[in-house]
Amino acid sequence: MGYKAETVVPYEGDEAGKSGQVKRMFNEIAGQYDALNHTLALGIDRYWRKRAIRLLKKLRPGTLLDIATGTGDLALEAYRQLHPRSITGIDISEKMVEIARQKVLRTEVADKITFRLQDCTVLSFTDNTFDAATVAFGMRNFENLDKSLQEVHRVLRPGGKFVVLELSVPEHFPVRQAYLLYSRIVIPMIGKWKSGNREAYNYLPRSIRAFPQNAELADILRKNGFSDVTFRKLTLGVCTLYTGTKADS
Repeated sequence: MGYKAETVVPYEGDEAGKSGQVKRMFNEIAGQYDALNHTLALGIDRYWRKRAIRLLKKLRPGTLLDIATGTGDLALEAYRQLHPRSITGIDISEKMVEIARQKVLRTEVADKITFRLQDCTVLSFTDNTFDAATVAFGMRNFENLDKSLQEVHRVLRPGGKFVVLELSVPEHFPVRQAYLLYSRIVIPMIGKWKSGNREAYNYLPRSIRAFPQNAELADILRKNGFSDVTFRKLTLGVCTLYTGTKADS
């Protein structure tokens, strides 16, 4: 494994690989996931998603791939803003995908957004399929970051854009100290109380601290084929928004 984040797993001592453990974790917390996420992020996650999708407006993608789609919030936001011909959301958790499907069925865009169970290290799509790809708060869960990014690059069309939202650790005092206190104490406590799964909400802050961020992650995107890579810190550095483009052939 190439990065420290790839060795951080939800269930220490479990013999399953990271993907298997992440799948199990999300299947266990799927029912409480949306409510807990919005609570722990103080609702700011909705703003982050809007900011991320706004970056695709000039591109006007007709087809969009949402990776680690979870319960489909980013896919739904993408349709609200962009109205593409189709959005495909993929995830490894059956229960998260089922919630996403039910959520979309309650809207008028069920024929525009579809969900599939897939591991992003082995995407089933042919080369040059999508105009854009997104991932929100899921990249640190990848078992093989390089291989996953290479697969995203492969299925993007030349000129296609990749937009990433990922949680990050603020760099400056006193925000950094307040964040570390919140993530190490408050998040696991509320997570266990609301979901009954302390491991999942211990894993969350550990995976954020271990994941490459800012310039380091931008370099990893470039190494895996993306050009015009940018990153912007949001909300005092609690979240970072990255973009990259698949160069025209």
